[in-house]
Order: sequence, then structure tokens, then C-alpha cells
Amino acid sequence: MDPTLAETLTRWRRHLHANPSLTLYEGPTAAFVVEKLKELGVTDIATDVGGHGVVATLHRPGSNRSVGLRADMDALPIEEAAQDLAWRSTNPGVMHACGHDGHTTALLGAAALLLQDESWSGTVRLVFQPAEEGGGGAASMVKDGLFQRFPMDRIFGWHNWPGLAAGTIAVHDSAVMAAGRRFEIVIEGHAGHAALPHLTRDPMVAAGHAIVACQSIVARNIDPMETGVVSLTMIRGGEAENQIAARVTIKGSMRFIKPEIGREIEDGLRRVAEGVSATFGVQATSRVWGGVPVTANHPEARELAAGAAAAVTSLRRDLGPAMTGEDFSHFLHQVPGAFVWIGNGPAEGGCELHNPHYDFNDAVLPVASGFLAEAARRSLAQEPG
Repeated sequence: MDPTLAETLTRWRRHLHANPSLTLYEGPTAAFVVEKLKELGVTDIATDVGGHGVVATLHRPGSNRSVGLRADMDALPIEEAAQDLAWRSTNPGVMHACGHDGHTTALLGAAALLLQDESWSGTVRLVFQPAEEGGGGAASMVKDGLFQRFPMDRIFGWHNWPGLAAGTIAVHDSAVMAAGRRFEIVIEGHAGHAALPHLTRDPMVAAGHAIVACQSIVARNIDPMETGVVSLTMIRGGEAENQIAARVTIKGSMRFIKPEIGREIEDGLRRVAEGVSATFGVQATSRVWGGVPVTANHPEARELAAGAAAAVTSLRRDLGPAMTGEDFSHFLHQVPGAFVWIGNGPAEGGCELHNPHYDFNDAVLPVASGFLAEAARRSLAQEPG
């Protein structure tokens, strides 16, 4: 990549980091994307696709093949901890703690590379997706007719990966990231004076036992050779220190690779709710909703991605899937495609994803942009299977 373009991308990425847009409120980021696309010379730009989504089209005559390249745009409701960062978030309580600022910038860089290269023909769709962080952005774009309005033979995406050598690309044989769903257990008791517990039905005590029991779902119900995660992440209950509460709500996330494991976890949550109801005389119910499917690469697109990666940088094909979720999976349920990891460098010192000290590694931008552009060229050169 030309050093001038690399410097420009770094400047754009740091601007996005300093001005993050929260999930479902990506309007300012979408406007920035449109502005920069126009500066690059892109004229075919659709906005408000599935929310604040932007889809730009590059086209050269000579082929009816098409390919999509995707980046996510949204930030997280996290207060940035790095006080000495010149491009620290200026939006209190919101930061790019997952690198979507880098993903968005890399796709702009891929557009620049493709516009400079006259070797390809066909149609490239640049998909800037909103609301990846639990906001259902991919599903919203699909519902808004993404693949009917902007046909694609294949689609490619990526995520930066702390702990993987900076610039190295990992391509998985099938599963890349897990399926995930949200859940809650609501425990209804009978409120009363904290000094008279015998006149109440205490949902807090029941909740404590439910928390412990939930950790046995994977440990004692799932085959040790399979993979599942149950994480309890929120608990709410009580209004006063001298009152036994009437209601406690526990919320969390479940992750799995195989659908049958997901069903077993859901059954386990139901059994926990029924068990604490019977044991403590409360009314407990469980509910599971939302989430994303497994992110799994299609074989043909996977090999295209591996070839593109090897042409640009070092390639690894020995990594297993992560239990994190990625709603790019909704796109992969519509058209063939592949999702890769690009190393962000060491994860020490708070550089992990969703950590308040995280910052995207700008040195990765030329590799990420180069990979996306190369994946597009190779896909356009090959008939879809």
C-alpha cells in the first residue's frame, strides 16, 4: 500500500475512534463513511439500509459476477480508560473497544485499492453494517432486502484478533465463532421485612442457588468433548437494605457451536428455574431469546480467502473457533462466504476485545485493506460454485 494512503487511513481510523457511535445510533459514522467514499470517487451509494447501514457499489463492465465486502461500524457502551491517548473517545461512556473503527477504515482502504486497480471486472458491494454489538444489524439489513437490492455471489468479512501476531490472517475450516443467545431467569417471591424472613419467600436466596446451579449445566450436562458456555452477567433485585425483595432477575449469555448443545443449555436453564421454584417456594421462569447463528465458512469461499490471505501476508489455518459471537453469520446464511481473523498483536495490558484499554493497531490497516481487495478480485475471477 502506498504510504500516503496508509497515513490517510490511520488518520481516518483515529477520527472514528475519537468519535464513536453507539449501536443503533451510527448516523455520524455512516455520514463519515459516505463523505470518505465520495472523496475516493465512489458515486453509487445507498444509505439507511437496515438502519444506518451504507452499501456502496463499485462496478466495471465485462463480468456479471459480484462480491460483497463487509465492515461493522458501531461502538460499545464502555468508558475508555486510556487517559493519554491523543485520539481517546470524546463521547462519554462510548468507545470503540472492539476495533470496528479499524474494520470500517479498512473497508474504505479496500475501496481505494480497488479503484486504483483496473485488473478486475464485475461488481463489488461495500457493506458498512450498523448494530453488530447485539443490535441485530445484519438481520435488519437482510430484512431490508440487502441481497435482493444488492446481489452478491459471495461475501467476505473479518475481525481483528488480539493475541494473534499483527497482520497474520487466520482462516478456519468451518466454524469461526459460536452461536449465541441471551437469557434471563426471573424469580418472583414475596416481599417483607428483612427482620421477619419467615413471613417472606426470598427470591435473593433462590437467585444465589440458581447462579450456582447454572454453572453445572455445562459442567454436568454437556459432553466434555463438546463446547458450551453459560455466563451470568447481570443480577437485579431489591429496593431497600431492610427489605426482602419481591423479585430478582438474572441475565446472561449462552454460547455453543452445535445446535443440540444450545438446546441442552436451554433445557438446563428451564430445569434450574423449576428447581428453585420447588425448593424455595418462589415462582421462577426462564426465557431465551435473540442471538446469532454459528459463524461458519463455506468451503469454496474459505479457500478463496486463504489464497487471498497468503498473497497478502502470513496465513494460519490451525486455530480453533472462539466462543464469541458475530452477526456476520446472518449474511452467511444467505450467500456463501468466509470470515477471517487478522492479528492485532499482543493482547497483554488490556488490549483484549471489549476492554476499556483496547485500541486498534493501525499497522494492520494495509494488510486488512489488501486482504479485502484481493478476496474481491479472486472471487470475481472465479465462477460461483
